[in-house]
Amino acid sequence: MAEAVAATEVGAAGVVDATEPGVAREVLPNGVRVVTERMPGATSVSAGIWVGIGSRDEPADLAGTSHFLEHLLFKGTEERSARAIAVAVDALGGEVNAFTTRESTAFYARLPARDLAFGLQLLGDVVARPAFRPDEVECEREVILEELLMADDTPDDVVQMRLYEALFPGHPLGRETLGTPETVGALGRDAIAEFHDQHYRPANLVVAAAGDLDHDEVLALVAGSLAREADGERPERVAPAPPTARLVVDRRPTEQAHVLFGWQAVHYDDPDRYALLVANQILGGGISSRLFQEVREERGLAYTVYSSFSTYVDSGSFLVYAGTAPGRRQELLTVIDDVIAGMAADGVTEEEHTVALGFVEGSTLLGLEDSGSRMARIGGSELLRGRVVPVEEFLANVRAVTLDDVQRVLRRVLDTPRVLSAVGPFDADDAALQAAAARVLV
Repeated sequence: MAEAVAATEVGAAGVVDATEPGVAREVLPNGVRVVTERMPGATSVSAGIWVGIGSRDEPADLAGTSHFLEHLLFKGTEERSARAIAVAVDALGGEVNAFTTRESTAFYARLPARDLAFGLQLLGDVVARPAFRPDEVECEREVILEELLMADDTPDDVVQMRLYEALFPGHPLGRETLGTPETVGALGRDAIAEFHDQHYRPANLVVAAAGDLDHDEVLALVAGSLAREADGERPERVAPAPPTARLVVDRRPTEQAHVLFGWQAVHYDDPDRYALLVANQILGGGISSRLFQEVREERGLAYTVYSSFSTYVDSGSFLVYAGTAPGRRQELLTVIDDVIAGMAADGVTEEEHTVALGFVEGSTLLGLEDSGSRMARIGGSELLRGRVVPVEEFLANVRAVTLDDVQRVLRRVLDTPRVLSAVGPFDADDAALQAAAARVLV
């Protein structure tokens, strides 16, 4: 089945859909989706369980629950303690970890290829049968509160938190993934367990594995560890409204002024996502980008300057960040706006276009060298799109982006309301910030 080249019916077990050589997909009878990629000769194997629930799916009073679960699930199951898990993984030279985003939570393990069975059984156990021991809940609550304090002590984290709150006003996309000290402090053991029971259901689960593996073996292991009854519903999500505030300032006695511009951008299935990927690379995605060259290399205005974008099921964000000495903030803000406006007005050059396409293609191919990145690619693709997008399909869409596409998508994004977030030793009535917040680029 793992080498199938076309969708094939396999009875009650589901449908195998090999989207590209070495990749196989199957839906188990209870609704759990399983995708694998065989890498003959690989010495490692990576497996992950992706849950289609993130911080945007939490009620306001339960903000931070998904992240709390990320911490708690590796604290132990009915049969394994946290220490037993740690000892078993260390004894194999492997690693286990997890992460939470606004729309998903993932738990993964990377191990020697011979230990695939252990990895899948462990992941199935922690995701499906967590113990939620009261003492471990309280211990992990303190760890998360420390994590929140650490984030609050990191200005470039704070500037993004404030930006998202303003960019997605009153919407769960604007909430901090970690939650707040108030919500985390109030989360009870039973409320966390109920959230898990409600959402960690087959309809929201994707199992992904990559390495020197056998697809049928993976299916058997997953069916045994995630044999929960077929139920669960995918979350209902409502798109955010446009931002209303143009400027948010968090006054702090920092050594740098941290500034972050943000626009709502394209969703994850928007045809313009490929053009925005290329536009982002040219504007601030690498060391040859316009922002890096002008702001850092030519003017020495910042050590760190970049642009980035994120896509969600119904929206997205496009960001430009830099940090500079407080006394140079006006010059920095003006230069950033001039670079962005110039690119929107005049478009990009053939050289910039060629370099950006080469970077995207090269970095994509380099990312296929280890089992962890391949597992993340197929797991994330299945969770978001219901299929594994072949690498060549992705690259063909990127290669099809023209110079006109880059200029058009940039103007499309810049034509939406912009928010400026700033952290540093200044107030909301700061003239430089006020002028930048009011500036129109297109």
